[in-house]
Amino acid sequence: MFSKTADAPSSASAGPVSRPVTPGSNSARSVLGADVRITGEISSTGSIEILGEIDGNITANGLIIGNEGRVKGTVSAHTVEVKGKFDGKIGCESFTLRSTAQVKADVRTSSIVIESGAEIEGRFLKPKG
Repeated sequence: MFSKTADAPSSASAGPVSRPVTPGSNSARSVLGADVRITGEISSTGSIEILGEIDGNITANGLIIGNEGRVKGTVSAHTVEVKGKFDGKIGCESFTLRSTAQVKADVRTSSIVIESGAEIEGRFLKPKG
């Protein structure tokens, strides 16, 4: 049923297969490691996962702040998931606080999930419309 034919190209000589990335899609994810500290602005058309420390503004399609991640600043994203620490302002469509999250923020969001154990200090605003 599964056999190799003489005219089928060999997978060893085919080389790596690259997938096209559509701007604004979640298919591209940038990971900023635990040893990374950035002061300034970060912008991405894909998703960003932060394991280190960021002091500045972030614009992305999706943002994940890992368990050890720390962000201080303003975030604008479609989806935001916080497992670590955040201090600032957030504007997003969907906001998720995991049980390990520690957040001090004013949040403007349409949808929110808060797991038991998450710590939050601030305001939640729902966009008009």
